[in-house]
Amino acid sequence: MSLKVVIEADGGSRGNPGPAGYGAVVRDADSGEVLAERFASLGVATNNVAEYSGLIAGLRAAAELNAERVAVKMDSKLVIEQMSGRWQIKNAGLRPLAAEAAALVGRFAGVTFEWIPRERNKAADALANRAMDEEAGVVQKKDEETPKSWAPPASLTDATRIILVRHGETPLTSQGRYSGRGDVPLTDEGEAQAMAAAGRVAGISRDIAAVLSSPLSRCTRTAQLIADEAGGLPVTIMDDLIECDFGQWEAKTFAEVQERWPDEMAAWLASTSVAPPGGESFQAVAKRVRGALATVLSAYPGKVVVLVSHVSPIKLILRDALAAGDAFLHRLFLDAAGVSTMDVWPDGNIAVRSVNETAHLR
Repeated sequence: MSLKVVIEADGGSRGNPGPAGYGAVVRDADSGEVLAERFASLGVATNNVAEYSGLIAGLRAAAELNAERVAVKMDSKLVIEQMSGRWQIKNAGLRPLAAEAAALVGRFAGVTFEWIPRERNKAADALANRAMDEEAGVVQKKDEETPKSWAPPASLTDATRIILVRHGETPLTSQGRYSGRGDVPLTDEGEAQAMAAAGRVAGISRDIAAVLSSPLSRCTRTAQLIADEAGGLPVTIMDDLIECDFGQWEAKTFAEVQERWPDEMAAWLASTSVAPPGGESFQAVAKRVRGALATVLSAYPGKVVVLVSHVSPIKLILRDALAAGDAFLHRLFLDAAGVSTMDVWPDGNIAVRSVNETAHLR
């Protein structure tokens, strides 16, 4: 009689990259009985490396049990989609791990891959956290439930953490063209960038309360990938997170605009009160973005919230948070799928923790 098993695997990184660990549970497919458990720390690694390591550990354990058919269930959409062959593996660091996993898959008569919400992957998640806790010297009582995620220091617990994510690459992004209200989709590279950003966000926190997005598809798609990685959260649209309306400059390059509208460009660069012809001023964008942020802080006090938006709204949020001048808007560069993080306390104090993180894109 052939043995059919279910592998539940997970991995995590407290920093992405940071101290990382993985966990895997192998169950009898019919009875649900746990047949094997595997967990270990990985030193410093990324969230995605840890997830792949959990998959590999689970496949090895299933092979040791002489299983013939395997159903892999993970809450990592990136790993599931890549192992299913639907997404390309563009991160060179993941290719050897994916190849090792594929070689193990070949040892079974049949293997399926299924994405599941994080709440259905608690056993593997607990083992991954146990591995990271033990590496950090945290001793846990036998009857104590493993914490789902690292808890911030007590001084941060009343702050609302805002994770700002720019959408992934679009055809206009790659050409350096103004992209405002035009609804352009992500490129294939943009999809990969968005998924990498989802991994980075998961590395910042596994207890995300909400994922909020601009209504444009380049943001909603990025937000959906982040929400899936966060356990299948819904994506909430916030119209005020939409990009600046660049009017007649839409889809033009800086050089094209400067050649055709030199006086208007000079005035726009000199003052946030000036709008592009037929467009919207940065002052107007700032007003609606401040309102959106105030709504978020009121609705999710002390929580972790992801805002997926565009260059102008994110720059304006960071300008205000850093108490910077308007020149900041033209000097800060934000990459596609770049991640910035800040904490906001009830008394109005703000700590900007990172600006335009891009290590997850390499």
